[in-house]
Amino acid sequence: MKSMEDMIKAAQAAAETIGRQMNETQAKLDSLEVEGVSGGGLVRIRCSAKGRVIGVGIDDSLMQPSEKGILEDLIAAAFHDARGKADEVAGREMANAQQGLGLPPGFKLPF
Repeated sequence: MKSMEDMIKAAQAAAETIGRQMNETQAKLDSLEVEGVSGGGLVRIRCSAKGRVIGVGIDDSLMQPSEKGILEDLIAAAFHDARGKADEVAGREMANAQQGLGLPPGFKLPF
C-alpha cells in the first residue's frame, strides 16, 4: 500500500507533467496559422491560433478613398473570420492535449 507521502509525490509529478504539456500546447498554438477572408478574398488576415495577427493582405482594388468604409468593414470581417478559425484550432489542440493526458473532455485546467 502506498503511503500518503508517495501519493502526494505522484500527484505533484502528474501536475508537473500536465503543466509542461499544456505549456507545450500553448507554444504550439502560437506557431499554427489560420487565415480569415472577407469580400470574396479581397481582404485576408493571417493569425496564429492564439489570435496574434501575423499579416494583412488587401487587394489593390480597395485602395481608393471612396472605398474606405467598405475596406474597414472587410478588415473587421476578415479578422473575425480568422479569430473564429483560431478559436476552432485552439480548441481542437487543447482537446487533443487533454485527451493525451487522459483528462475528460471539457475538463478545465487552471492555466
